Amino acid sequence: MNKAQTLLVLPRLRVQNANAISSPMTWGFPAMSAFVGFMHALERGLPDELLLEFQSVGVICHWHDIQSSSAGYNLQQFHLTRNPVGKDGKTAAIAEEGRMHLEISLVFSVSGDNCSGSHNERQAIADDIYEFVHGMRIAGGSVLVDGRTDRGPAPSLTPMPDDSDEYEQTFQRLRRGLLPGFALVLNEPALHDRLAELREQNEAASLLDAWLDFARLHHDYRTDESGDTGHWEIRSRPGWHVPIPVGYGALGELHAPGEVANARDTTTPFRFVESLYSIGQWISPHRLQRPEALLWYIDNELDPGSYRLNNDYANQRQS
Repeated sequence: MNKAQTLLVLPRLRVQNANAISSPMTWGFPAMSAFVGFMHALERGLPDELLLEFQSVGVICHWHDIQSSSAGYNLQQFHLTRNPVGKDGKTAAIAEEGRMHLEISLVFSVSGDNCSGSHNERQAIADDIYEFVHGMRIAGGSVLVDGRTDRGPAPSLTPMPDDSDEYEQTFQRLRRGLLPGFALVLNEPALHDRLAELREQNEAASLLDAWLDFARLHHDYRTDESGDTGHWEIRSRPGWHVPIPVGYGALGELHAPGEVANARDTTTPFRFVESLYSIGQWISPHRLQRPEALLWYIDNELDPGSYRLNNDYANQRQS
């Protein structure tokens, strides 16, 4: 992605009852597509005097509370609502919904005429946008009333310098206000590294095997130097890696508007898709040198039917 022109930081947003089920195979934090969807809704909803063009978004989680309880050994059960009985008096079916409470900071790469005003003008815009989002929803959850007064830094709208060194220094000043917390970034090379490890033991190992390996808790038996005694311990690897959804892949051709029966929108082309998965990594913001390593952006390839999000953390780390 291109260098960020201006960064809009909305710190310490408290979200209640956000969706904790990010895909058919993952749970524990909303999908990044939910935050990109929020970015688009925010761009469309802003009044003309606050108008900005949004390119990408990054999320830092400061605190979370998943609404679940233990259901036995290594199992969790979501707290579900009881639906009213049906017309026949029988209990209605329950569609499982995982909910969680969050405290997050959002960082947007933006552009537009409102980015070029004085410091006071830009601060007023950032404050107004921060107030505006408290009437919105993020990942299905409600943004609670602002309690920022004694809870952290103020929102900001900061132009990024053209000089490379000043660019990084400006971001380093901004990221201090994002601590403590963890940013979700994309680390696909970790998936391919794990696949190479698995193929040393089994040449038939696939990317799915490597992806599932990240979702498991491994217990290894370690013996002492003499080999007479030993103990079980959890396998430890560097980095906090997690399986995540990153978008959707086409299952067939693109259908013309209205061609597929019962589609929600009869004016938009329709395509059947399935979830695309990769590996994310939670990392402290102070380890990110440039905003491109934090920000997620749309990276669609329409001809093969790939509708996905991308993030340049791995590229920034290697450069």
